[in-house]
Amino acid sequence: MKWITLPLLCAALWLTGCASSRLVDSDVQSFSQLARAPARPTYQFERLPSQQAQGAQQDAVEEQARLALAKVGLRQDSAAPFLRVQVHARTNLQAYPDYWDGPGWGWGGWGGGRGFHGGLSMRFPPPTLYRREVGLVLREAASGTVVYETRAVHEGVWSDNPAVFAAMFDAALNGFPTPPAGPRRIVLEIPR
Repeated sequence: MKWITLPLLCAALWLTGCASSRLVDSDVQSFSQLARAPARPTYQFERLPSQQAQGAQQDAVEEQARLALAKVGLRQDSAAPFLRVQVHARTNLQAYPDYWDGPGWGWGGWGGGRGFHGGLSMRFPPPTLYRREVGLVLREAASGTVVYETRAVHEGVWSDNPAVFAAMFDAALNGFPTPPAGPRRIVLEIPR
């Protein structure tokens, strides 16, 4: 009986480890006019009219962005901002690609007089695929010049927007203020 205990214990620990975290992979592209972090690392959020109409939903998006901006050394100060920050987050629901609609098994019957076919039905509806995008545009408050622009895109099956958006904003600001040129993939681990 002891020989069964060790493999079962290992399997249980492995499953526990898998259940405690997950990876959010984001495709990121950033553009910067900054050579270094601003001397006055302060900002205020700026909203488009469409974002003003969203109210609490936009507040939640800005809160996720505020936490990510703090991690790169920027702090919110509406009284004396050096930067104005415009932020967006979108989620689109998609069905999985057509390969989910391929041949399946069904209960058998007579196939037009040509013989019997059959099997157990294994068709399940495909999971919903969430395509998310976040973006930030940072402008100098005095001149309105765009000094930093970034966006991150992620596709996945998890429905918890706040946790995924938080990781995506962190990914979008990866490398701030001088990110690498070109598209890149950033993978961050988040708790389940």
